[in-house]
Amino acid sequence: MQPRVDLISLGVRSVEASRSFYADGLGWRIHREVPGEVVFIQANHGLILSLWDAARMQAEAGTSAPAGVPCITLSHNLASTAEVDWVMAEAEAAGATIVAAPKTQPWGGYTGYFADPDGFRWEVAYNPTWAVDDAGRVSL
Repeated sequence: MQPRVDLISLGVRSVEASRSFYADGLGWRIHREVPGEVVFIQANHGLILSLWDAARMQAEAGTSAPAGVPCITLSHNLASTAEVDWVMAEAEAAGATIVAAPKTQPWGGYTGYFADPDGFRWEVAYNPTWAVDDAGRVSL
């Protein structure tokens, strides 16, 4: 197995609400969808984000609903602290809940966290030891 992730699926309570947040609020382009069931977004550089009806996802994956928000963060890495502030403001304007305002972390980076309509946590980060090129590719 090659060390890569091609698709991240989030089990969402309402495909329509998630579609509205990501497409209308954040301006992300929907590439394919089955209305009311699943939405596919080409996130970047070959990575696909799927917003999938939670009940259908759980049935296919053979799992039950979590008691709360699953402990996972999706990270959006940027080239500066100013970009972190801008993206956090954009997410809040789109309807996100800010769960941790951006701040300098003890390890030297600058991060903030927001929650999407289902509570999934997004880390918006600047790491001074990582490079982010103009196309948004992150390298260690």
